[in-house]
Amino acid sequence: MGMNVSRHDDLSENEYLKRFVGKEHIPAYNDEFWNSFLQYHINLPTNSQEQLSLDSRLEALCQSFISHNLSTGNFGSLINVYLVKVSELLALSDAESTVHIWQAFNALFIIRCLIKYMIETGSEYQLLQHFEALPIQESQRQQEGGTTQAGTSGEVAVNIDPKVIADNKAAVAKLVDGTKFETFLEALVNIIVVIPVKEFTYHLHLEAVNCLIVLLSVSQFSQQRTDKSTIFKTIYKCQHANTLMSALLHFLSRMTQVPSTMFGFGTGGSFVFGIAESLWSILTFARKQPDILSTHDLPSAFKDHYPLANQSLLLMLILTNHYTTKDNPYRVSLFGCSDSQADSSKDDAATFKIDFSSLYNTLCRIVTIDQATLLLYLLLHRNQRFYKYVMAQPNLQQLVIPILQTLYNAPDSTSHHIYMSLIVLLILSEDDNFNKSVHQIILKNITWYTERSISEISLGGLLILVVIRTIQYNMLKMRDKYLHTNCLAALANMSGQFRSLHPYVAQRLVSLFETLAKKHARLDQQLKQSVNGEAAVVDVSASMSAPSSDDMDLSVLEEVLRMVLEILNSCLSHQLVYCPNLVYTLLYKRSVFEAFRSHSAFQDIIQNIDMVVGFFSSRLVRVQDQRGELGVNEVLEVISKGASQWSSDRLRKFPDLKFKYVEEDAPEEFFIPYVWSLVCKAGCVHFSSESIKGVTTDITC
Repeated sequence: MGMNVSRHDDLSENEYLKRFVGKEHIPAYNDEFWNSFLQYHINLPTNSQEQLSLDSRLEALCQSFISHNLSTGNFGSLINVYLVKVSELLALSDAESTVHIWQAFNALFIIRCLIKYMIETGSEYQLLQHFEALPIQESQRQQEGGTTQAGTSGEVAVNIDPKVIADNKAAVAKLVDGTKFETFLEALVNIIVVIPVKEFTYHLHLEAVNCLIVLLSVSQFSQQRTDKSTIFKTIYKCQHANTLMSALLHFLSRMTQVPSTMFGFGTGGSFVFGIAESLWSILTFARKQPDILSTHDLPSAFKDHYPLANQSLLLMLILTNHYTTKDNPYRVSLFGCSDSQADSSKDDAATFKIDFSSLYNTLCRIVTIDQATLLLYLLLHRNQRFYKYVMAQPNLQQLVIPILQTLYNAPDSTSHHIYMSLIVLLILSEDDNFNKSVHQIILKNITWYTERSISEISLGGLLILVVIRTIQYNMLKMRDKYLHTNCLAALANMSGQFRSLHPYVAQRLVSLFETLAKKHARLDQQLKQSVNGEAAVVDVSASMSAPSSDDMDLSVLEEVLRMVLEILNSCLSHQLVYCPNLVYTLLYKRSVFEAFRSHSAFQDIIQNIDMVVGFFSSRLVRVQDQRGELGVNEVLEVISKGASQWSSDRLRKFPDLKFKYVEEDAPEEFFIPYVWSLVCKAGCVHFSSESIKGVTTDITC
């Protein structure tokens, strides 16, 4: 404090801090104090451990603040000083404003620390009390029952001593109406949407975003419902939802690296920007940066080097995933935005415009990060303009390959991240053009896929391999029925467009059925043995009992087996001529289907596969009688010639496989704990894990 670099060790002995949290009222017009108080440099906490260290050193000061502020009103004075600093910023040029930016940031940082402490240790009502608290004038202390006096600053002295609060709850309730909080919130939003991001304003924007996240964390520390929360009601009735979401999405999309120094001087320009203009001029420094995100630890690199983008992303997720069943202007805004490069005459109803190309490229770079996958899901599922834009991209591999890498490295990801990655693939697979194009995009030397060395494969083939691997991983580790369902639904949507399947892909498809068939045989045998062994002691009540776990497992397994057969049948019905390697594999593995020919659940669809196998098998026999033993290439040649004479009309018709993702009822129960777990794990602000409710690093699906 006072022009010095502030070391955390010095905080408890700092004279300005001690005065601020003490018994003395410091009016907002005391420029000498506030200018000295706010001229400090502090190294911001960069991780949870540093934040925890700072919090522990602030503990005694915060307790003193809580004890005295309702009488001194110093928090209100600081808020007023901050509001003045923000209003002044709008009228100053760059050359004049650096000190104001610095002091506004310092004021906001102190405010954020105090708000965070009050949210973690008290109630929302107590927090709002401290916002509204005004000083007790000296004359009131001396004259019991005297007339309220006005201070020289024009502030009206209102006695809100704790004893008076207890005796006059109605008066206090009238006082604590959230008016000052609403003014403070508006100033926060103005920083984000009006002041353009420059090198020396970067940390002020970051602090404003962090402060909003801290305010919204009241939902995680309070048992009060959010629809009863003054803070939530104020934030969600904000009239600037469109411009706020626009600014946050721009911060993410343009992903500017954190400056090497805080509050360095900029050149040119002015702070006098209208809201609309500022959103187009929101970044004025765009020097070429090395690709820091190429590191193996992408989440840490993103958080450390692009904190404004990271925190803006997390704030968007918080704002859109609360109030999902109520009037949520932030959801409407995000789901209604359009492409700024598209024909504007067709987008009159758009909430705001953003360059979809820039947003798409950014998401491609960071989609392996948990919170980026969740945003991608929201945009694809809810924003039809963005979905259509993505479906039209010729470079879909830039988006799909990172998602496949997340699934391939499943043990390194949370169950939620795996689940959302699969949902994204399922949503993409609902589009027939996507299903066609992925088989036309040829990839070479996919080094991260280590199961087998493949020099060349289509994107569609790689997608099939990774999804099959995910099913097998789920069978061994997670045992989640819904994960199986979504994996198979994505493959089913694609199956009618399978083309030019790599021999290994065809083998893995049939091997998946073979693996499931063996498991089915084991379970079926165990169930029969269990029934036979207990036949002598059957109870009358047995018919009323619930199915055993083995029964349930067998039922689920049969559903999965049926689905795999339908996927194979769909490919044979629509694309047989383009998939000779699949026919070859079915001929080679025909024995795995024998046990299911007489099973009522599979009989009808097995007939189609048998018909295909029988047709090509008879042709191979005839050719072998003429030529003798055939090699692999000769067998494929016979299959290709036979396919040109094959008619799918011979097969029994089944409905086309079309699955559409539908979000379940009460999505908040799934998404809110998920989002806050991401805020705690991947955010720049540390929260007390002892107090926060329902947050873990990995939430079971």
